[in-house]
Amino acid sequence: MYNKPTLEKISPGFGNSILAVNKLKKRRRDQAFWHFHPEIELVYVNKGKGRRHIGNHMSYFNNSQLILVGSNLPHNGYGNRLTAKGKETLIQFHPDFLGKDFFSLPQMNSIALLLERAKKGVLFKPETKKKVGEKITKLTKYEGFKRVIKLLEILHILAEADDYVLLNADGYAFEAKLQDNAKIDIIFKYVNSNFREHISLDTIAEQVSMTVPAFCRYFKKATGKTFTKLVNEYRVVNATKLLVESKMSITEVCFECGFNNFSHFNKLFKEITGKNASKYRSEMKQIIQ
Repeated sequence: MYNKPTLEKISPGFGNSILAVNKLKKRRRDQAFWHFHPEIELVYVNKGKGRRHIGNHMSYFNNSQLILVGSNLPHNGYGNRLTAKGKETLIQFHPDFLGKDFFSLPQMNSIALLLERAKKGVLFKPETKKKVGEKITKLTKYEGFKRVIKLLEILHILAEADDYVLLNADGYAFEAKLQDNAKIDIIFKYVNSNFREHISLDTIAEQVSMTVPAFCRYFKKATGKTFTKLVNEYRVVNATKLLVESKMSITEVCFECGFNNFSHFNKLFKEITGKNASKYRSEMKQIIQ
């Protein structure tokens, strides 16, 4: 059975609100799992090759990469194979780790815009990688206040860069405003565990002790979309993964991901990914080959 997106809990360590680690070993397949988390993630691979799967985007890299992934955007592990001198550096931090209004300050405007772009997954090109690669790798050496300052310096450089592409520009983002993160967390976890089945509004509203009308108003305000739309997007993103990684027929993928109507699945898949399931599978297999 293929993994559904898992809500990953991030532990930055005592005395820190920023997780910064260097990974030198080859990542096992079971460690590169399909997951999401409210923390923003910055990943730098200096020498290696692998696959990037962010939202409904999938592509491959050979040599190095620098990616910024926003809150709750499903993604997979990145470095399938590191070279002898290869290193993958992972930085994770909560959007409001400096307070919920910090990035609203006028001086932080460019970084705030960067974090907004990150909701679609940002891939930076060689010029910016050269500027910040070493700074990202060295961030693991700093603690406390110094780590915060160094991270802000990195984010400032990334915010000023114009050599980037949005990987999931027209696709799926499992995002939410974090003013009530505990309630959103309950909803996300329930969807994650039950998306293959029908989830009624009565059922999901009951999970957070709300009436259906109150839940619908709350959810639309928190996420900018209806609950039904979010569940359908979530199912389609799972379908993109199965189309590439499994040998299931498209019809089997449709029902495995919780759709009970094939024509409805096809319509939604094209709306969200920009192409039908058959074309998506064909193009991805060409990339892999």
